Amino acid sequence: MLRITEIFYSLQGETSRMGLPTVFVRLTGCPLRCGYCDTAYAFSGGKNMSVSEIMEAVVSYSPHYVTVTGGEPLAQVNSLALLTALCDQGYSVSLETSGALDISRVDTRVSRIVDIKTPGSGEMEKNHWENLTRLTAHDEIKFVLCDKADYDWARQKLLELELDTICPVLFSPAYNQLGPADLAAWILHDRLPVRLQLQLHKLLWGECVGR
Repeated sequence: MLRITEIFYSLQGETSRMGLPTVFVRLTGCPLRCGYCDTAYAFSGGKNMSVSEIMEAVVSYSPHYVTVTGGEPLAQVNSLALLTALCDQGYSVSLETSGALDISRVDTRVSRIVDIKTPGSGEMEKNHWENLTRLTAHDEIKFVLCDKADYDWARQKLLELELDTICPVLFSPAYNQLGPADLAAWILHDRLPVRLQLQLHKLLWGECVGR
């Protein structure tokens, strides 16, 4: 069984899959409390569902893309079985994870979107740095940036660890905290090999649950 907050169909708002019609499976619970978190409603509540029940709900949308998100999906050990079942069904599957938990047991067919928490998140000490050695070219690294100090820190990590040689790197401004145009200017000035990422779903619908 898994604790599920919601299953819904929308456009992918983030990552290189931005804009693609996607089914989202949002798991309940997260061990982190990032200051900019926009899914605090998934910290508790939800309902218990079996993997087969989740699969039935996903199939009803006839999707090509499926994203497993949270909360923190990997906080529930049975999320690994769900990810494998989705891959076995033929879906293109991505996992959105905080980067605080070990990703080594995630099915290799899954595109793992791994956060690196910045000082501004308030959870920098939770970064599980060993995950970087487990990433492949079809995964992605994401930094959510709160201010210029976060940008400078992320830039240092990018260059020091040569993150762009591992997989695509995303720099995203924290919603209503850092101006996207400011972040764009810094990236261009420093000629960084990263992708500026805005949250498409928020541009379309604002902070709306189930979008």
